[in-house]
Parts: sequence; structure tokens; C-alpha cells
Amino acid sequence: MASNICTPENLVYKKTSLMTDNVLHYCPGCGHGTIHRTLMEAVDEMGLQEKTVGIAPVGCSVFAYNYMNVDMQEAAHGRAPALATAVKRLMPEKFVFTYQGDGDLAAIGTAETVHACNRGENILMIFVNNAIYGMTGGQMAPTTLEDMKTATSPYGRDVHKVGWPLRITEMIAQLNGVRNVSRHSVHTAAAVRTLKKAIKKGIEDQMANKGGLTFIEVMSNCNSGWKMKPVDANKWMVENVFEYFKPGDIKVDGQLVR
Repeated sequence: MASNICTPENLVYKKTSLMTDNVLHYCPGCGHGTIHRTLMEAVDEMGLQEKTVGIAPVGCSVFAYNYMNVDMQEAAHGRAPALATAVKRLMPEKFVFTYQGDGDLAAIGTAETVHACNRGENILMIFVNNAIYGMTGGQMAPTTLEDMKTATSPYGRDVHKVGWPLRITEMIAQLNGVRNVSRHSVHTAAAVRTLKKAIKKGIEDQMANKGGLTFIEVMSNCNSGWKMKPVDANKWMVENVFEYFKPGDIKVDGQLVR
């Protein structure tokens, strides 16, 4: 008798209705589209479309509202955590998330990020880290790796002049207001499933008012900014970026695990 049990080997994916039919503006091979879909699949599977509010500021994801079929609000550059704080406090019954890049969250928005996390706002923050300013021409970002070449560091990042790549995820994990902190990627199907599990836990904890903020970093390639083909960019990410920004759980249910 044929089995109907769904296993990782026979999973069949289909487009969630929470992703619109608009054509993505992201560069071919970029991880943003997969992250969008994974987030919206989680919201869809949990039946929270009508209760979801997303906040997207300036950056590659500035047009996220074109693709996610939930209520969305634009924020000034770096200010998504502040706006999400207001939305959640005014409408505590909603699921509220921010969707931010490394330039937005870890540079111009560092203060908003740190203080929202320190206050323990009951929100979910999605942090997409591609180690470069992808939207504005490939300049060096706070997360750019040592010796990594960009438009503004053509000879490689000199840490003695501009500082070390910022592990902001590990930094905020130390704050008492943060409940869950983890780092993921979307370069394989297995990685996507792990990310979705983390997102669902963050949603569940928020809706159950367990207290504390969930912070999820997602490492993504930037094949345009890195000047690589998508497959090569994913390989370079695994071999180089993961060495410095290690994937996995950092804090679970308020307890540091590494």
C-alpha cells in the first residue's frame, strides 16, 4: 500500500497565497525572495494573515509590501524597530515583525535595534545579512568580512582602520529583553526548513505573550555586490561567511546556548 506520509525526500512545495503575483525586483539568485516566501508560508500555515503587520524600512527590501499579502508599513531608514514597537503596543493582539538588512539594522538603525531588544519588545525581527550594501552599489557594510573587497574597500576591508565585522546578533543576544536569537540561511532546502521552524517558534512565543523579542538573522548571498554567479556566491558564503557568522541557535527561551 502506498504511503501518504510526507518526508523531506517527497515534500512538494507550492506558492503560498500570502505571496502576491508581482515579479520580484531582487537580483536573480538573491535570498530575499526565498526568505519572503518562508516567512509568509509560516504566517499562512498558522492562520495569521489577518493578524499580521510587517514593517519594512529602506534597503533592498524597501518594496516588501509588493510581495507579502499582509498588512505592511514603511519605516524611515533604520527605524523599523521603533515603528514596530508602536504598532505592537497599540495593537497587542497582532503578530508584528520587522524585515531589515544589515545596513539598515546594524548601521543607521543600531540604536533602534539595541534599545528595542533591551526593552524586550514583543516582536519578531528578521535580519538579512549579505555583508554588503546591496541596494546602493556594493559598498562596505558593518558586516563586511575582513579583507573582503567592496566598492568602497577595493583592496579589502582593513580592520585596523575601519574596525572588525560586526556580530550584532551575538551582541544583542546578551540583552535580557531578548528571548530567542538564531542565525540561519536559505541556500539549501534543509536550511529553509530550519529557518521556518525558528520563525514559527518566534510567532508562537509572541502570540502567547511569553515575553521577550525574537531575533532571527538570515545569511544571504549578494551575487551582484560580490561579483559572482549565484551558485558561486552560495559556495563562497558557506566557505567564508559561515566561518565568521556561524549558523545556529544562540539563545533559546531566554537562555544562552553558545
